[in-house]
Amino acid sequence: MSTGTFSTTPTTDRPWVQEMVVIHRVFRREFTLLPRLVREVADGDTDRAAPIAEALRLILDGLHHHHSGEDDILWPALLERAAPSTGLVETMQAQHGVVDGYAEQAVPLLGAWERTASSSTGTELADVLDRFAAALFEHLDLEEREILPLVERHVTVAEWNSLGEHGIEEMDKKMLPILFGAILEDATPDERRAMLAKQPLVVRVILKVLGARQYRRFVTRVRGQ
Repeated sequence: MSTGTFSTTPTTDRPWVQEMVVIHRVFRREFTLLPRLVREVADGDTDRAAPIAEALRLILDGLHHHHSGEDDILWPALLERAAPSTGLVETMQAQHGVVDGYAEQAVPLLGAWERTASSSTGTELADVLDRFAAALFEHLDLEEREILPLVERHVTVAEWNSLGEHGIEEMDKKMLPILFGAILEDATPDERRAMLAKQPLVVRVILKVLGARQYRRFVTRVRGQ
């Protein structure tokens, strides 16, 4: 886990990097929980497999867009401006490649498991997800410990904000309330206020009312509680 401490209050003069820590919690939570849920599905129970498969696709898509924003915006900026740390940035890029490799293994297994809910396929999928999670968590820990302090020094607020805008533009808009719900689930009250404050008023209202209900229904279907 990260050992860094960052401000929970956004500023106008430097990037609010705590935002990434909040988002990383989602990936840690879901990629810990979902392999267990896959293993718990009874052989052939496609009704139970369906919502778990939907959640897996959503979190895989969210991670893909999160990483593609870093690839397009963050790494080029740091390679240009944080010259003594270029080796670290190259390590982060290589770790993206490793994580992407596990995602490529998981996607076809996910499709096969969703169709049949085969226990053997589910076990294979869950095992890949466990290896995926181990590689991802190593990457997230390093990013929080070493990269975010560099971001505070070398990346502009506008560039940092464009990372979030990139993800929103790429995602299915119907799923955005669920994604925001996932992000806010483990956020502290200060973090929640800061995350919502970055959104237009009408979006804040939708997320706090309709989005919260939609997310609760989604979580109940996925987690069975």
